[in-house]
Amino acid sequence: MRTCLILDDYQQAALALADWGRLSGQVAVSSVSDHIADRDSLIARIDQAEILVIMRERTPFPAALLERLPRLELLVTSGMRNLAIDVPAAKARGITVCGTESSPTPPTELTWALILALARQLPLEHQNLRNGGPWQSTIGIDLAGATLGVLGLGKLGSRVAEIGRAFGMRVIAWSPNLDDGRAAAAGVERAASKEALLEASDVATIHLVLGDRTRSLLGEAELRRMRRDAILVNTSRAPIVDQAALVRALTEGWIAGAGLDVFETEPLPPDSPFRSLPNVLALPHLGYVSRNNYRTFFTQAVEDIEAWIAGSPIRTLA
Repeated sequence: MRTCLILDDYQQAALALADWGRLSGQVAVSSVSDHIADRDSLIARIDQAEILVIMRERTPFPAALLERLPRLELLVTSGMRNLAIDVPAAKARGITVCGTESSPTPPTELTWALILALARQLPLEHQNLRNGGPWQSTIGIDLAGATLGVLGLGKLGSRVAEIGRAFGMRVIAWSPNLDDGRAAAAGVERAASKEALLEASDVATIHLVLGDRTRSLLGEAELRRMRRDAILVNTSRAPIVDQAALVRALTEGWIAGAGLDVFETEPLPPDSPFRSLPNVLALPHLGYVSRNNYRTFFTQAVEDIEAWIAGSPIRTLA
């Protein structure tokens, strides 16, 4: 009987959202709901498992960790891209790495939840109402007629842009490879540069893949180009924005506020300024966290395990 552990099952939802009973008699499945950051403690918890199911980048699997897991044979991740896994190192050790589909709908919806909440200052107004504070203490901004700047016009960015148009916003977009044809097909204007986009945007939202060209894409110089009344939203990956520069921008008022769902260290440390800055709406990386998306993740994880046991792995990562 093989052992399968599901890691970082924060909501204790994995076992209820898929039919793991299909593996009965072949695989003993259990989940770990707490995040284990210490590597030695993590190894002590998982080193007897032949199969691990992991949730996105919550727990990284670099070569140094994989080397200490001699029993590991199959690693299943939610989504078909996980930069926290050293896939070549896994393959070199004979570990099969598989993924699952992931819907673009939940992160798109969460992006707009952040934009709307910041535009109308809902967190502060809600807190005032709950605590007996002033009745109507803020004046929201109008999205209709405002400019939405979309950094990255791929699967997610194009959907965010479409909703921006539905709100009556002028939508502009930029990415390193974006051309006029793709922009026109999405019904948006192509900004001449990222700097031009940032200067023009009332709301700038990031939907780029993290890589060598996008790491620290927005630093101090770029953030200073934004309007003082502008909002920055990042539901993509934290390192796309220089985090120290972002803290300064928010503290010193270079921009009006930020909606953040991603951080360089997760869970976010207790002393992080993003937990206390009054002009930040921070969420615990909820972009992909929805019932239907989780059902897809874990149902396809079961399928991945079944196919691997049968000797014909599916959805393998390159």
